Amino acid sequence: MSSHARPGELGAFLKARRAELSPSAAGLPDTGGRRRVTGLRREEVARLASISTDYYTRLEQGRIQGSAPVLNTLARVLRLDADQRAYLFGLAGRLPDRPTRRAPQQVQPRLQRLLDDLGTTPGIVLGRRMDILAWNPLAAALVTDFARIPEKHRNYLRLLFTDPAMRKLYTDWKNVAHTCVAQLRMEAARDPDSPRLAALVGELSVQDADFRTWWAAHHVAVRGVGTKTLNHPLVGELTLDWDTLASTTHTDQQLVIWTAEPGTPSHDALCILASWADTTQRTPDTDQSLPR
Repeated sequence: MSSHARPGELGAFLKARRAELSPSAAGLPDTGGRRRVTGLRREEVARLASISTDYYTRLEQGRIQGSAPVLNTLARVLRLDADQRAYLFGLAGRLPDRPTRRAPQQVQPRLQRLLDDLGTTPGIVLGRRMDILAWNPLAAALVTDFARIPEKHRNYLRLLFTDPAMRKLYTDWKNVAHTCVAQLRMEAARDPDSPRLAALVGELSVQDADFRTWWAAHHVAVRGVGTKTLNHPLVGELTLDWDTLASTTHTDQQLVIWTAEPGTPSHDALCILASWADTTQRTPDTDQSLPR
């Protein structure tokens, strides 16, 4: 048994999960009789998982930790979500098999509401691999019109390297891009087998020598806070502080915002840009594209 296994907690977790699952939800017929236990019985879980009742009983009693195939089957039978499945494998002292395909990320509704309320603060929500999941009008006015970018290409790092306007926007583009590569390298450690990550790295490695060099250097960085100077085509130079707000319930989604000290020229410029973005949003049929 692995030294990291916690068989007692594994058994308690399995017991709690089967107690929450009704026979009908598990696909079992309703016999109409009164049940003495809440949720599924041990023998019902064992039957659905195609294992013996004795084997499953020993799992719940903490006498064995379970093989990876059995844990996979139990995760399916007990309708565990991705976090619960990972926790199950952790209690058994095993590494979960990585799913062959992950569902596309969608911004969490609470983050979207918060983003919508930031009328004078540009913000975007970044997901796995720096995919851009959501943005507010001021962020689009500050950085680029994300809506015009095909969803499969809506990635912040990719835009930094492939969009000439992004290279002009950041006065210290090389340092910004290098830091973003290091951040992606850090994120890659959490999901190294991601096909989309491999495709992104492959594309940028072929297209850009700087990316190829920086990626090979294996530098890492965590997205946190900082200050950036932007040369905006409409309002000129802005020096903005950026902050990263992480979701505690969805740790692979982060809200990045840009702010300026009140009373500074950069703050005044942001207010002008916010007014422009609000006017553009209210008159969508008018071509008010920013010069690029």
